[in-house]
Amino acid sequence: MLPLVALVGRPNVGKSTLFNALTRSRDALVHDQPGVTRDRHYGVCRPEGMRHFAVVDTGGIAGEDEGLAGATARQARAAAEEADLVLFIVDGREGASTMDDDILAWLRKTARPTMLVINKTDGIDAQAAINDFARYGIKDVLAVSSAHRQGIDTLLEDVVARLPEEGSSAQLDSDPSRIRVAFIGRPNVGKSTLVNRLLGEERMIASEVPGTTRDSVAIDMERDGQLYRLIDTAGVRRKSKVEEAVEKFSIIKTLQAIEHCQVVVVMLDAGEGVTDQDSSVLGYALDAGRALVVALNKWDGQTDYQRQQAESLLERKLSFVDWAERVRISAKFGSGLGELFKAVHRAHASATIEIGTSEVTKALEIAYETNPPPVVRGHVAKLRFAHPSGTNPPTFVVHGNRLRTLSESYKRYLENFFRKRFKLVGTPIRFFFKEGVNPYEGKKNVLTDKQVAKKRRLIRHVKRGK
Repeated sequence: MLPLVALVGRPNVGKSTLFNALTRSRDALVHDQPGVTRDRHYGVCRPEGMRHFAVVDTGGIAGEDEGLAGATARQARAAAEEADLVLFIVDGREGASTMDDDILAWLRKTARPTMLVINKTDGIDAQAAINDFARYGIKDVLAVSSAHRQGIDTLLEDVVARLPEEGSSAQLDSDPSRIRVAFIGRPNVGKSTLVNRLLGEERMIASEVPGTTRDSVAIDMERDGQLYRLIDTAGVRRKSKVEEAVEKFSIIKTLQAIEHCQVVVVMLDAGEGVTDQDSSVLGYALDAGRALVVALNKWDGQTDYQRQQAESLLERKLSFVDWAERVRISAKFGSGLGELFKAVHRAHASATIEIGTSEVTKALEIAYETNPPPVVRGHVAKLRFAHPSGTNPPTFVVHGNRLRTLSESYKRYLENFFRKRFKLVGTPIRFFFKEGVNPYEGKKNVLTDKQVAKKRRLIRHVKRGK
């Protein structure tokens, strides 16, 4: 188990920038605006030639106990209390502040091993910045510049030297048996509430304020012996409504989460029905070719009439993904979660299924014999054989002649036939059509002198006969 290092400090001191520098990634959302990070964000630091360890980025502790600021502070404190080492991040340009004093007083109560990291020391006297914080009485002090990677190598050496042999907390791993599930949807449809309900703790900040979640956060969990990685994402609004740069980056992180997952759970609000924005969010998952489950949240608070209206909208507006299973849930009270996991399992199994070439070709032959392609300009497309080309989503390559004449309706027929034959549920299917190459195309047969003379004699013979 990897030891855990927590990054703690007040807002806008560069914790997320340091997280990205340590993990050599861009996983944490970084912006000049204070308070961008709100939830705990885990990653793994893999320094060359040294021990690996887990890192958790936290939101800034602003000294408030209510609202989003209070929830963010609670998340940061929880991360520090489970960590094997705490990096207390301060701003070397601004110097010590009363908020830094309050955070230090709380850290001393936790009795966790702590290092003081003075960030943003590029272009200033680093020793003067260290002297400014000498009154804190912390033995291990280091000046760095996360944005320019100054002092990062020294910081890594000091951190590794202070870590225990075994970590005390379970962190993210790369086990291929984990089912990676991303929860996406419009703001305030209950994504974070659902993740908290599944984990059994307040792991994500859930609030009625739209846009509470700004970054994509991955959490590992185990349920009934199966390992999962749950990815909570920021709500996606229409482009015309997105004004803040932070929100634009949040949408990019959501799209990256969709690419990295195996199953996407699209959450809808039963009280609002299916909106145009919900269809756009669904489109992101379809473009990525990910397995799909539609979760209709807040089902418990609806009347019979509202439920009928919601069902009607689902049938009408989501007809283009009729292969995706639809589950009615209540993230707040936990109803329908068993059915949700069953649907996720079925979608994952269908998306990652491996089918042999002989089975695929046999299915193509049966589909062709049952319903041959229509005649187009006096020609009929010939489907010769097919083979699988990948999973997640299942992809098939069909070989034949005149495949350009196949209509979209016939391609949908093939998709539905394959879906039914191989019992594929909750996943899109992709087909690629490749025509055979004519080896004589573009080549001209040039006659020899002997063949030309023979051709002339034949023409004269025919003319005399007439």
